[in-house]
Amino acid sequence: MKFQGSDNYVTTPDLKLAVNAAITLKRPLLVKGEPGTGKTMLAEELAKTLGIPLLQWHIKSTTKAQQGLYEYDAVSRLRDSQMADLDGGERVKNIDNYIIKGVLWQAFTAEEPVALLIDEIDKADIEFPNDLLRELDRMEFYCYETRQLIKAKNRPLVFITSNNEKELPDAFLRRCFFHYIKFPDADTMRQIVAVHFPTLKQDLLQAAMKTFFDIRNLPGLKKKPSTSELLDWLKLLVAEDIPLEALQTQDDKVAIPPLVGALLKNEQDVTLFEKLVFMQSRNR
Repeated sequence: MKFQGSDNYVTTPDLKLAVNAAITLKRPLLVKGEPGTGKTMLAEELAKTLGIPLLQWHIKSTTKAQQGLYEYDAVSRLRDSQMADLDGGERVKNIDNYIIKGVLWQAFTAEEPVALLIDEIDKADIEFPNDLLRELDRMEFYCYETRQLIKAKNRPLVFITSNNEKELPDAFLRRCFFHYIKFPDADTMRQIVAVHFPTLKQDLLQAAMKTFFDIRNLPGLKKKPSTSELLDWLKLLVAEDIPLEALQTQDDKVAIPPLVGALLKNEQDVTLFEKLVFMQSRNR
């Protein structure tokens, strides 16, 4: 299987190379990058392009590695055992009825190859990646309740995303192929916008892009606007029919754009941007 990109996802040559390298090595692809740079969408588009199912495991701060394998619902079994007289207790006798299969179990036992997305792994505690080392390396795990060794029928294509909120263990990193998605330059960004807004007027796009990158390049921002936020902003500009003049100033100075709340997401950044505009207006 080779990934050649898709019409719905702009792929740089180095990203294609990384995806295909991970497929060749049969190792998980660990993708890092700023939030909103398309890490999750990469797995979705690859699965769609290759025509294979995608299983998604979205990690939270409370997620444990065991949940990806299976969980034993002892509480339900105890409750059913107390009501066993109603149905003869047949359900209680079969422990399989109380095993909740996680996404890794589903991926390992699928009849056809699947793609498996472990999304935002850095949200979990530091032990989470280490707890999955053996399973991702050997593609098998043991279910003690049913005394089964669950082996992968087909090795899934594993994609792991991280927003770089915390460092991952070296032992885990050694088992992955790593790629960092750089923030798109202006040309790549235009290609991305063209996928989502093919009929957008070029003069409006040019003005919006200038404003967007002016904001991103502002020193001291707590949170820089991302690709997804630019797309949201453009969608609002089109929906509200914002005129081109609202995005431009005659002397090419930075101005507060309309609907700036789509780009700046906290009061410190809005205040910083307003100060910049005020200082430039005084220097005119």
